[in-house]
Amino acid sequence: MEQTYVRCGKLFAGDSDDILSNHTVVVEGENVQRIAPTESLPSAPHIKELDFSGHFVIPGLIDVHTHLAYGNAKTEEDIDLYAAMEFRALRGLFFAQQVLGAGFTSICAPGDAGMVSSSIRDAIDAKLFEGPSVTAAGPYITSRQGLTDWYPTWIGAPATSIGRLVKSRDEAIEEIRRQVKDGVDAVKLALDGIQRRPDGEYIAAFTQDETTAMVDEIHRLGRIAIVHARGREATLYAAKAGVDLIFHASYMDDEGLEAVLKNKCTISPSLTLLLNAIEFTQPWDAVRRKGRNDAYQIEFDQAVKVLKNAHAAGVPMPIGTDSGFAVTPYGEWHARELEIYVDYLGFSPLEALKAATSVSARVLRPKDRVGVLAPGYKADLVALHADPLKDISILLQRERFGGVVSKGKLVPKFPTSYEPRKVSDFSLNMFSDLYTRARVQELQAAAETASI
Repeated sequence: MEQTYVRCGKLFAGDSDDILSNHTVVVEGENVQRIAPTESLPSAPHIKELDFSGHFVIPGLIDVHTHLAYGNAKTEEDIDLYAAMEFRALRGLFFAQQVLGAGFTSICAPGDAGMVSSSIRDAIDAKLFEGPSVTAAGPYITSRQGLTDWYPTWIGAPATSIGRLVKSRDEAIEEIRRQVKDGVDAVKLALDGIQRRPDGEYIAAFTQDETTAMVDEIHRLGRIAIVHARGREATLYAAKAGVDLIFHASYMDDEGLEAVLKNKCTISPSLTLLLNAIEFTQPWDAVRRKGRNDAYQIEFDQAVKVLKNAHAAGVPMPIGTDSGFAVTPYGEWHARELEIYVDYLGFSPLEALKAATSVSARVLRPKDRVGVLAPGYKADLVALHADPLKDISILLQRERFGGVVSKGKLVPKFPTSYEPRKVSDFSLNMFSDLYTRARVQELQAAAETASI
């Protein structure tokens, strides 16, 4: 089998605090065969070399919250209704390659329409196309109180939606079994999302008993259990049920944290979506006009308090960005979550790198063997022109990359240009204002003042 020597100036293996100097990663096929001091491995005519001897080399990064079917959506309707499933799969493969080019060699696609993510996964696994390793879930399982049942009751959750509405425990169990038969790696539950009590607290979408039954069935069938849970109640139910991965947990209380620690759950805060929306959106964006950005700020501030405590208590926190929305486009902001961990949650840069590699790998397909550079693991790595332990933000700077290696091969620079309005802007939003006589007069007066 063909061997490649990857010469490294500095090397972070992913699961240790040690930074090795002048070591070489020996790659055999797709996997790491061994790591040894460079001086002990002289060049040979029959061995290919990748010279990163002037670089800081880290394992390929992992984003456990990348929705391949969303298409950088601006609306819920664009997520669910307008694009054909076949187009979503083709589009998702293109965007998966943008993620790979950003140094994220593995992703979890936790909740997408139909079999879009698993189809992308299978095409990449079959080597039909280059792309990151994909751990794929099917549609969210939701109730009338859950995220993804966001249309009126007379519409429900369409067949093309990212949600699958269940109306009983038996339906939920049957849906889990159906998804497992169809080949998912993970099953995602929408454990809260839209309904709130008068005091503003999220209502859990399922009871504790229902949640436990679903998680038990997911685990009985050998799959990864993932939940969307921002609220206190949903996070508690998920933790007591022993889920593998909780997204958000923004309003988790002490009881929830105790259950998370007891049952060894992981939490992916996915704060990039919130912070990008707070910092980047404009006055004319709907989230601003409807006051949702104020809610995002409240949640972000609360989440920072809660999750900083969770990190201090030792909760593992995989990296996830909720990529796939217009404010978190594919290939653009994945590494921002590491910055947030360092700037807001009390992580050191080394801890953040571990979170994006060996910690995130815990909630991916076990057979992928990623997140660590060690014998028998995938030869996924990123070579950087500077030291990320001094400045974690360089992971966002593509020009600071010396190269990305996926499964032992140097990744080409995928084309990134495309026509956004032909990709996801399918819903018809004709006007951004209500043009009453009073409003027209107001706008005309403002225009006249501006022209003076």
